[in-house]
Amino acid sequence: QVQLVESGGGLVQPGGSLTLSCAASGFTLDYYAIGWFRQAPGKGREGVSCISAGGGVTTYTDSVKGRFTISRDNAKNTVHLQMNTLKPGDTAVYYCAADRRIRGCSSWQNSYDVWGHGTQVTVSS
Repeated sequence: QVQLVESGGGLVQPGGSLTLSCAASGFTLDYYAIGWFRQAPGKGREGVSCISAGGGVTTYTDSVKGRFTISRDNAKNTVHLQMNTLKPGDTAVYYCAADRRIRGCSSWQNSYDVWGHGTQVTVSS
């Protein structure tokens, strides 16, 4: 069964850190760009970060630049999102998704074929 499973979410105080993981099963991530998206209550889903299949291209939405770092370990079929200096505005359900493309990242959500079920991140004192 082809699936992505996110983990690592939780409750953290403002200024704290979390690392999200996205583990694939049933397929290899080698030929997939991986994106992280988030959806806050009452808002639409937005792209947060993406890493290309080879890891050479990474993108970040402006609001997380300098605070979040995306990385991938193809040997472990896993992608990570290190989130530092978290703010209440980062509170959302975070999803990872896979897009079969060799080069670059797409900002178009419809490009992504496989989606995880999400993990909740809550930033609050």
